[in-house]
Amino acid sequence: MTTTSTTVQKTFITEDFLLRSETARILYHDYAKEMPIIDYHCHLPPDQIAEDKQFENLTQIWLYGDHYKWRAMRANGINEKYCTGNGSDWEKFEQWAATVPYTMRNPLYHWTHLELLRYFDIDILLNKDSAREIYEECNAKLKQPDFSVKSLLKRMNVKVICTTDDPTDSLHYHQQISKSGLGIKVLPTFRPDKSMLLIDSPEEFKQYLAKLSEVSGSGTIGTYEELLAVLGSRHDFFASMGGRLSDHGLEHIYSDFDEKLAKEAFALTLNDEIATAEQRSAFKSVLLFDLAKLDHAKSWTQQFHLGALRNNNERMLRELGPDTGWDSIGDYSQAQALSKFFNKLDSTNQLAKTILYNLNPADNEVLATMTGNYNDGTVAGKMQFGSGWWFLDQKDGMERQMNALSNMGLLSRFVGMLTDSRSFLSYPRHEYFRRILCNLIGNDVENGELPNDIPWLGKLVEDISYNNANNYFGF
Repeated sequence: MTTTSTTVQKTFITEDFLLRSETARILYHDYAKEMPIIDYHCHLPPDQIAEDKQFENLTQIWLYGDHYKWRAMRANGINEKYCTGNGSDWEKFEQWAATVPYTMRNPLYHWTHLELLRYFDIDILLNKDSAREIYEECNAKLKQPDFSVKSLLKRMNVKVICTTDDPTDSLHYHQQISKSGLGIKVLPTFRPDKSMLLIDSPEEFKQYLAKLSEVSGSGTIGTYEELLAVLGSRHDFFASMGGRLSDHGLEHIYSDFDEKLAKEAFALTLNDEIATAEQRSAFKSVLLFDLAKLDHAKSWTQQFHLGALRNNNERMLRELGPDTGWDSIGDYSQAQALSKFFNKLDSTNQLAKTILYNLNPADNEVLATMTGNYNDGTVAGKMQFGSGWWFLDQKDGMERQMNALSNMGLLSRFVGMLTDSRSFLSYPRHEYFRRILCNLIGNDVENGELPNDIPWLGKLVEDISYNNANNYFGF
């Protein structure tokens, strides 16, 4: 980007950003940098991929739906009008740009400038003085054909995308994409959480069953067995569309395996009655267990995102709805339920490949050691301690996750990074991760803690960047 303004500064994102040693630089530039991307967990909207959406301006592609940015803006005293409200797109961008200098040492500061540089060749800092110039230059580029959604994905060398989809989803857009000749696999991920969690709300649960019945063509769902059969048929359909993963976003694993109580909960809820907490826990546990067996039968990978304390601000939840930036880290007990759940599956050899993600960093070593309990030699890295998630998706969080995995398991078998994002501009997070990984290993070499065996270490970072995921998921 060229500019005549005297109030802007060049970016700090150099070719050796985050790479603090010569070994780190060799590992990144010669091995990690050019590896393709498998984004095996994200929330990208498949309709926008199918339609090859062209965004009108930078606000729409960059700020819409981004609760990370909204939280930072609110903390900076920005009115909700410019986050989720009726401010114009320019006004919202202007307020974000004014906030960016205040995000120093927050990962948003790094992500923001990486994304501007990698997608738009913007190599100056974003602030209130540079906002208009950057906005206009990016908007002009977004109107060009090579800034459509599909073009952006190809530019980042993305090979596989796994979206996150409810069993009630028709997968119409996935079908459309698969016929389009895109050259990137866009596959559905089975996320049946509503079929379990809505048991707490009879009206919503019945509405959900009606949607499930409609999309499956199954008729009325009146028993637990019928519910499981319908979910099984949707599981089959997802598999027919190339699905290879399931995903659950839970506070903690449910492990109260009482089928009698589970069926009582189902019957009471259909009768518009609130089942007891014990009955509802049993329902969630039994259904989660039965769904896990479906994953094993198809050689899928099951993912568990654990520990989010959601919707803390009830006033703002009422005004704006969920997923608008009012969630935090929860301090739930995890170990005993995980052990009980996995042990029950393993006892009949029905434990699928599994990835565990924690939101509370205090659980790093808990999850890293739990995965080691159920590796059985059938698959390298069968049980995975997943990458830093959500609030831990930043430099310190990634380093702590990889250090825990290294100490308790095998970093070399790690399936690596994902975006967990709703934004088509988020793929530099893979670069961010790879730089951090190479720097971590490079530091060990420079400190004399690892051999200076560049070919082997280069293979290791290539595997973590791409090869391990490609082999593990069987895409």
